[in-house]
Amino acid sequence: MIITALILAGLAALLHVYIFFMESLLWTTPKVRATFGSSEAEAEATKEMAFNQGFYNLFLAIAAFAGIIFHIAGQPVIGATLIFAGAGSMLLAALVLITSSPSKAGAAIKQGVFPLLAVIALIIGMTL
Repeated sequence: MIITALILAGLAALLHVYIFFMESLLWTTPKVRATFGSSEAEAEATKEMAFNQGFYNLFLAIAAFAGIIFHIAGQPVIGATLIFAGAGSMLLAALVLITSSPSKAGAAIKQGVFPLLAVIALIIGMTL
């Protein structure tokens, strides 16, 4: 079950790296504007906020990746702590999104499923 948790945490981290690229580097491009449903003017007006928000996603991904590395390197307590911090924060951010903006439930589910499953698998794996 631990291996499953590590894979799921890795998938969650990869997704959040992708979100980082969209928010911090590609925010004003037509494809990303269409993904987020924003106009060119809205994207320009929120460019700085999106840049900052993208880095939050990157830092959560780094925490999850670091947790995976520590776990594989034989430091399961450090690894689990970092995975819980990274993936747990991703999951909580998805919950905030779905409760604050129900119209964005699809996006919240997409960004929250892998972290949720990673946290559950890690809890189960640690108790076996």
